[in-house]
Amino acid sequence: MKTIVKLIVLGCGLMMWAALPAFSDEPGPPPPPGEHGVGGNQGPAGAPIDGGLGILLGIGAIYGGKKYLQAKKTKKRKTAAPETTQTESGFTNNNVA
Repeated sequence: MKTIVKLIVLGCGLMMWAALPAFSDEPGPPPPPGEHGVGGNQGPAGAPIDGGLGILLGIGAIYGGKKYLQAKKTKKRKTAAPETTQTESGFTNNNVA
């Protein structure tokens, strides 16, 4: 019997605690001034995206060019013929760069 009463009290307390934010909401924003909308409802000016976008594209192009040149350089190294040298014993030694 004690456990049932404890559960009921706990359940009611949790429900009241969960409903508390509904009663403690802040009031909404104040009404607009009297001249609002006389010249038409105009939204705020848009943020310019050209300056940052141009810089980002430029940096991306430079980075892509750098990666392209690095890949071209490593491909040239891999396709180059290995150096052949004569050793003291007369055998050839292939040194891969």
